[in-house]
Amino acid sequence: MTTSLQDGQSAASRAAARDSPLAAQVCGAAQGRGDAHDLAPAPWLHARALLPLPDGTRGCAADRRKKKDLDVPEMPSIPNPFPELCCSPFTSVLSADLFPKANSRKKQVIKVYSEDETSRALDVPSDITARDVCQLLILKNHYIDDHSWTLFEHLPHIGVERTIEDHELVIEVLSNWGIEEENKLYFRKNYAKYEFFKNPMYFFPEHMVSFATETNGEISPTQILQMFLSSSTYPEIHGFLHAKEQGKKSWKKIYFFLRRSGLYFSTKGTSKEPRHLQFFSEFGNSDIYVSLAGKKKHGAPTNYGFCFKPNKAGGPRDLKMLCAEEEQSRTCWVTAIRLLKRSISENSLVAMDFSGQKSRVIENPTEALSVAVEEGLAWRKKGCLRLGTHGSPTASSQSSATNMAIHRSQPWFHHKISRDEAQRLIIQQGLVDGVFLVRDSQSNPKTFVLSMSHGQKIKHFQIIPVEDDGEMFHTLDDGHTRFTDLIQLVEFYQLNKGVLPCKLKHYCARIAL
Repeated sequence: MTTSLQDGQSAASRAAARDSPLAAQVCGAAQGRGDAHDLAPAPWLHARALLPLPDGTRGCAADRRKKKDLDVPEMPSIPNPFPELCCSPFTSVLSADLFPKANSRKKQVIKVYSEDETSRALDVPSDITARDVCQLLILKNHYIDDHSWTLFEHLPHIGVERTIEDHELVIEVLSNWGIEEENKLYFRKNYAKYEFFKNPMYFFPEHMVSFATETNGEISPTQILQMFLSSSTYPEIHGFLHAKEQGKKSWKKIYFFLRRSGLYFSTKGTSKEPRHLQFFSEFGNSDIYVSLAGKKKHGAPTNYGFCFKPNKAGGPRDLKMLCAEEEQSRTCWVTAIRLLKRSISENSLVAMDFSGQKSRVIENPTEALSVAVEEGLAWRKKGCLRLGTHGSPTASSQSSATNMAIHRSQPWFHHKISRDEAQRLIIQQGLVDGVFLVRDSQSNPKTFVLSMSHGQKIKHFQIIPVEDDGEMFHTLDDGHTRFTDLIQLVEFYQLNKGVLPCKLKHYCARIAL
């Protein structure tokens, strides 16, 4: 019976050869008569076509059914190296396994919100960073990239938010959110993002910083940068903070110390002795957030709160709440912790120089630090942009009413927002000298107010309209310097300090996505 089976297969091969030479090639390879090149996929395999079922295949199937009916043991069947030819005529001959698999990254849809609560959905890969998302939105919306665009993580159920660092993976941030939490990603400007590289002493007052090495006289900004970016000479930050007791509504004023190993507090006044220090929090598995409504939501003694939150989803009970006496103190603590987290995560990285024809490893720590400082300062090199894209209307044919209303199209003007809302917007976009906006006055409907940041404080200046020979002008200095419209006024104080504490540098805008 074995000989009969082989003869049946040979007959099937001859019948298939008469019908199609391609089938003959396949059957010959299956019976072991072909060379090595016969087993290689033929060019016709790449054609997406349906082939009829070969007659020889039907003959083989009939012999097998006949053999089974006789109930006679048969030889094990030879595996067919081309099973695609034995498929149904209604299905494709080609299998998906024959095609190269695309090594594409998994994608996920994220939603990003702007200041005016408009949103945009983005289809992004799983390894996209916060900086990449900002660049994508800048390109899609044709914004100017001045390195101040930032992605924020907003957690409304506990009233906190934080800056997502440029190197962080956005999908990892989203994976830490709870299913029922209404958290959001916000895209807006933060002018204080890289301000530390330009003016470090602005962020770290002398009474709050203790350097690890002895310093003689005044410390230069480069030395401060070197100490904060170094993994071995990180300065110690210290000062009083209000801490919320776990499981209670009360707050207690305690003296804290920030070191590379974590945040500690003293059980005895301002003592630094090890026996008086107790551990408060570490930074490896938690992030630092700024409280948005500490007084209202958590009963904080001031509005300058911040907290540590575990990376995994958690409620208010998992927060370690702290509160500073003033904004400068909070900025110092938050900035120092952000830099410390970054320096710890980058200890295993190697400094590289790609400026020459060949890349090289920078082994000298001083050279590596100077390169990092230069790159950081280059990010902030962009000068002030003139906000007006067209000349101010000065023609006599234009009415004063037109001059009074042309400012409404400017991004720095905010119509009918309150004083508190203006302060909140400036704080969100960074308490850097020269951050400003112009708004309507609430106390006097006919006047405007210039709100600006200086010395980590927000100041408000009233813009008064004055009339001269039937013409309306705007002034900040009781008429000594007059402008036909607000655009002229803003452009003047962008170039001249005048009566203001500093020049106008960065405007607060509510962009739409």
